Amino acid sequence: MIPTPRPLVIRAGRVIDPSAGLDRLADVLLEEGRVAHIAPPLGPVPDGAQVVDAAGQIVCPGFVDLHTHLRFPGFPDKETIASGTRAAAAGGFTTICAMANTQPVVDSPHVLEAVLDECRRTACVRVHQLGAVSIGLRGERLADLRALAEAGAVAFSDDGKPVWNASVMEEALGWSQILDRVISVHEEDPAIVQGGMANEGERAARHYLPPWPCGGEASLVARDIALLAQVGGKLHIAHASCAETVALLRAARDRGLQVTAEVTPHHLRLTDRLLEGDLDLSLPPAHPCCKVNPPLRSEHDVEALVEALAEGLIEAVATDHAPHNRADKSGSFIDAAFGISAIETALPILLDLERMRRISLPVMVERLTCGPAQVFGLNAGTLRIGSPADVCVFDPDACWQVTDETLYSRGKNTPLLGATLTGRVTHTIVAGNLVHEG
Repeated sequence: MIPTPRPLVIRAGRVIDPSAGLDRLADVLLEEGRVAHIAPPLGPVPDGAQVVDAAGQIVCPGFVDLHTHLRFPGFPDKETIASGTRAAAAGGFTTICAMANTQPVVDSPHVLEAVLDECRRTACVRVHQLGAVSIGLRGERLADLRALAEAGAVAFSDDGKPVWNASVMEEALGWSQILDRVISVHEEDPAIVQGGMANEGERAARHYLPPWPCGGEASLVARDIALLAQVGGKLHIAHASCAETVALLRAARDRGLQVTAEVTPHHLRLTDRLLEGDLDLSLPPAHPCCKVNPPLRSEHDVEALVEALAEGLIEAVATDHAPHNRADKSGSFIDAAFGISAIETALPILLDLERMRRISLPVMVERLTCGPAQVFGLNAGTLRIGSPADVCVFDPDACWQVTDETLYSRGKNTPLLGATLTGRVTHTIVAGNLVHEG
């Protein structure tokens, strides 16, 4: 049994809670694992309370990530539940949702229960598990979504692979309506992508990299929105990366369709210019750490994604944290695995956008907290009185260097390795317990 934490007072921070329309200097009292009081100031500290001095810092709900790869079961050399949740805490995330593309795939209650048991034993933040849409992620036959939901699956996704079979996708959307669970889709039309690895254009061509056109994403987004219009359900577009996808989302919303979307920090800030190398980041051309699925896109695409996030057309920032071992990211770009280790660097990337006046700080916090929580229907992302005491405290002006030693994840595969970033989490609290202190 987890002991009841002693009272904790967070003093004199700028408290931002978009779920409650709160943005002011205040003290926050956490008692018995719940948010007990918010006031400017509280007055005397309760006997035995722990005190966190948050002067000059931001206090907000713990971040919520709808898209994390914890690599359990099957890939302990890439990540474990313990290391992945430790990295999440360092990034300010108190609730994360793990993807099903493991070994074995989380396509049965038996595997799902084993994952949740490991989370109960070793996780330091809250972990929800997604079940697979199709058996083995093959897109051929629907998994038993009812049984997975009853075993605790928070949503369903074949992430890493598309649900290429339209009949299977139509059936999945029908079940999503019955079970009140979201289908999170990896939109990659195999007929168009055909082994692509880098954004289609001159930069990919100069480095002889197989092109991955935006049409490969937009094609399946359009198909699934059309299916949604026919059968209903809950559709969520994972890691949107293209301006074409933004246009399709806008048209679907105008029609009143229930479709949501997420975007990663790296697709909001990095572009395929990194294929040419970057002296500031000490990256040579076509560095394997820049290989990600979907690929880094053009400046035009990034601009469209940032605007969509700012206006709320895209509700959530999700990291798609994809840790790999060194062998997977050594050698050539073509031979390297897809993925960026992203959960610990999400905050400073987004703060860059805030400093550029592309997105306000309260909106940024909303897209990391109650926005994603609402997409999956999670009891998270809020500091309302009585809610779980899951809190992030960060210093928007603190500088730190991304190194092997400063990253808690086993995956060091980020193009930001060696970079100095601005903005760092100082405290992460889960159920009233301090799980990270930077």
